Amino acid sequence: MSNDTNDTDPPDEGADASETEPEEGVEEQPPRDVLTPSDDESADEVLAADETVEDPETEQPESSDNEPESTTDETDPNDVPDDIWAEIDDESERATERPPADNNEGTVYDEADDEPETVETLDDLGSEVSVDAELEIDEDEEDNLLGGLQIETTADIEVPDRLVDQVIGQDEARDIIIKAAKQRRHVMMIGSPGTGKSMLAKAMSQLLPQEDLQDILVYHNPDDGNEPKVRTVPAGKGEQIIDAHKEEARKRKQMRSILMWVIIAIAVVYAFIQEMLLLGVIAAVVIWLFFRYTSRGMDAMVPNMIVNNGEQRVAPFEDATGAHAGALLGDVRHDPFQSGGMETPSHDRVEPGSIHKANKGVLFVDEMNTLDIRTQQKLMTAIQEGEFSITGQSERSSGAMVQTEPVPTDFIMIAAGNLDAMENMHPALRSRIKGYGYEVYMDDTIEDTPEMRRKYVRFIAQEVERDGRLPHFDRAAIEELMLEARRRAGRKDHLTLLFRNLGGLVRVAGDIARAEDREYTTREDVLQAKKRSRSIEQQLADDYIDRRKDYELQVNEGGVEGRVNGLAVMGEDSGIMLPVMAEVTPAQGPGRVIATGQLKEMAQESVQNVSAIIKKFSGEELTTNVPGWDEGRYEDSEYPQSSLAGKDVHIQFVQAGQQGVDGDSASITVATAVISALEDVPVDQSVAMTGSLSVRGDVLPVGGVTHKIEAAAKTGCKTVIIPKANEQDVMIEDEYEEMVDIVPVSNISEVLDVALMGEPEKDSLLDRLKTITNATLDQGVTGPQNPSPQ
Repeated sequence: MSNDTNDTDPPDEGADASETEPEEGVEEQPPRDVLTPSDDESADEVLAADETVEDPETEQPESSDNEPESTTDETDPNDVPDDIWAEIDDESERATERPPADNNEGTVYDEADDEPETVETLDDLGSEVSVDAELEIDEDEEDNLLGGLQIETTADIEVPDRLVDQVIGQDEARDIIIKAAKQRRHVMMIGSPGTGKSMLAKAMSQLLPQEDLQDILVYHNPDDGNEPKVRTVPAGKGEQIIDAHKEEARKRKQMRSILMWVIIAIAVVYAFIQEMLLLGVIAAVVIWLFFRYTSRGMDAMVPNMIVNNGEQRVAPFEDATGAHAGALLGDVRHDPFQSGGMETPSHDRVEPGSIHKANKGVLFVDEMNTLDIRTQQKLMTAIQEGEFSITGQSERSSGAMVQTEPVPTDFIMIAAGNLDAMENMHPALRSRIKGYGYEVYMDDTIEDTPEMRRKYVRFIAQEVERDGRLPHFDRAAIEELMLEARRRAGRKDHLTLLFRNLGGLVRVAGDIARAEDREYTTREDVLQAKKRSRSIEQQLADDYIDRRKDYELQVNEGGVEGRVNGLAVMGEDSGIMLPVMAEVTPAQGPGRVIATGQLKEMAQESVQNVSAIIKKFSGEELTTNVPGWDEGRYEDSEYPQSSLAGKDVHIQFVQAGQQGVDGDSASITVATAVISALEDVPVDQSVAMTGSLSVRGDVLPVGGVTHKIEAAAKTGCKTVIIPKANEQDVMIEDEYEEMVDIVPVSNISEVLDVALMGEPEKDSLLDRLKTITNATLDQGVTGPQNPSPQ
């Protein structure tokens, strides 16, 4: 793009006029250089040309060497009547004196010079903002669910106006967004869905200055119609310029129409006098067709405004998530009438992309990995160059022949996604964002403090206020939602930051109360909403539990050798019981561990690790020297090194489904089932368990213990074994607390002590296991690892 694209904008309001004057003789001229489509004319040449325009009907002045002479049917964009120029200048002066809009929320003006200032500190921007300071807080009751707030309903909470003050829990991300808005830096936010990424992006658009916004116009290029010219003007000027050109085109059409009818009248009168009436009619038709055909070029001189920020009160925010190439990068519409005088001028067919609409604002792209590599490359070019030409995206379209001059793309890029979004992201694009901006990981949970509980109350009030149709929540309903926030965190002394899902629960509860025509949403509405707002996975899990009861596939009483009730999760919040069966049979050679049930990689490795523990704890002969064994009979890959000698161990995950089993949380379940089958010791079927197992026999923490315990309670189990490290993460519903006993364990011997039945055999086995376990502990066992996703 030429240098005058962005450099020819009028000076900033309040700037010294002498700084922009081309010469003393033209100091009274308005800044018309922003309207010219010429890339090569200097400012003084443009102003000099404007002085020659005295009447709409006058001939065009001689063009410079760099601009071809216009025909009488094509209007120069500078050829605007002086009265329209005066009107534009008056409007510009009024805009200079006009105070900023009240809702320009991202800008602060100093009283002395009215210059916009960006707020620099977190305190100024409300990053540490809490609930309304006028609300009463009882410090003696800060440990309650509302953090000591003395309110009756959420109607007592005042909701902040700015989005940046409504963001809760993501303090680091908010700090980065504020700094990025001040310094115009790009940001990449990675985290789970529903943690506030899009809300932070919108908040940034409110923090950017509004006075820098521009309108973008596309002009017809008389030299090459397939290369339209692009100009930027201050926001609000674009409509004035287009109206001026339309008015000038209307006057020219009117003059041409008058001239046409005068010529037709002369031709008809002359033909009548000469008694050649037919010839006069033919001449009139020819004259009419000539004027109609040649007048088409006048419409082409009215520019096309592709970006209009005239009524924009904050910086633009464009959500380009999932946009195809044309919507993101711009496109040129196909013209079915490409000749014969019926074609649409190419500049009128130009469509802006999100990168152009976001000029001087924010471009938000979630799930960056969904964009193909070529699109990411072009997006990187737009970020690097600050401008990007618009061309037709389809090779079969007539728009493929059109390519505009570079269009400004001076936006702040906010890329977002889950952890997998970084895998398919163009390395150069990520490097550019990281090199000229920030990367931030969005937290899933936050520490449960009185201040955060008070902010959660404000979050509920924000959701009610944002929806506009829900009744406010009373105190008991708020407390129930706080308990749900703790439960969904899955960690002791933490609250969830997955606000989108929690906001869905708020809306469902409010809808229930509204359907009952209640003044406030009550605790009963929230409890009912929790049942109605179950995820698809939870509904499937409950359906599986009911069906297995009908077909007696779930056993919750008695003792069975080699069968253990394992626990798993579906999705993120749905527990299910997954029985595991084991059988030990003689092998035709070295033993193997054979597991079925659509096991995925992590689960397969877990099974192999368990086989090593089984060999150590069972006391079986581990040598592969079986009489008559041919060492070359099988390839090494056909049996793992950890297999039992002379025995095959078959492990089945009963009805695991097509999705299979992933994760290692079934490790203690598999170990218990196999040891039970080896020793012929029955397993108590009223016991369910979950936990990961190290190669030394330690029970390691896993995820989703709350949902797994509730699933065990639903199936009728009386005891649930969980890792001791997960004891602090248990936050089950009140209705399940008395249904099951929760037993935390630290090693495999403690698991078997609870799960196995049959005193003589059990005691003998446990004595051996405790001996080995104690020896292992004496060698030094590492502490619990991070929880598994299962």
